[in-house]
Amino acid sequence: MINVLIVEDEPLIAEAHQTYLGRLDGFSVAAVAHTARDAMRAASEAATTDSPIDLVLLDLGLPDASGIALASGLSGLRPVPDIIAITSERDLEMVRAAVGHGALAYLLKPFTFAAFRDRLDRYRRYRDALPAGTDAASQAEVDRALAEMRVIDRATAPKGAAAGTNDDIARAVRDSADGLTADAVAKQVGVSRVTAWRYLERLADDGTVTRQTDYGKAGRPKTRYQWR
Repeated sequence: MINVLIVEDEPLIAEAHQTYLGRLDGFSVAAVAHTARDAMRAASEAATTDSPIDLVLLDLGLPDASGIALASGLSGLRPVPDIIAITSERDLEMVRAAVGHGALAYLLKPFTFAAFRDRLDRYRRYRDALPAGTDAASQAEVDRALAEMRVIDRATAPKGAAAGTNDDIARAVRDSADGLTADAVAKQVGVSRVTAWRYLERLADDGTVTRQTDYGKAGRPKTRYQWR
């Protein structure tokens, strides 16, 4: 079982990460922290037990310290936990800094369950590719393990779809308190209703959003998509 520490200052997003992890085999949520201080404390305490933190899902935008600084602090623990950085930042310097401080992968918010599952599945294969114990691995073993984290991204949006459009549509639904119909999403994002519907249906199939049927007084019932 891979022990995971979730570090996310927004409780609803932290809860979403927990829900996503609960749908994956082989992962266990060891703790949830909303600040860098609490995260460091949780990881340090776990390091002294028989169940240290294996993986940190690290939000880089924390209220009391930068995620980069926290990643640097986590590198001083033994055993050193692995990190998957999670943020809404599109700044390449931030990406480089996260990778430079040990992040094995990077997830940009908002993301679908499919994207989340893909990163976690890659991480599990990465761990499985390394030999057990603490003896030095061979060059071939190290190369094989790192290759698992560098696999070319499989499309999580419909075939022929743009990742940016997928993000825009996911963000529109996430930011809506009552959910949105395909018509509303199309107008907000600037795409056709059919395109919006296609993306929304994929997000629903992934479990990122839920479908709710609105029965109006006249006309056909409409499907409203709500962020899960």
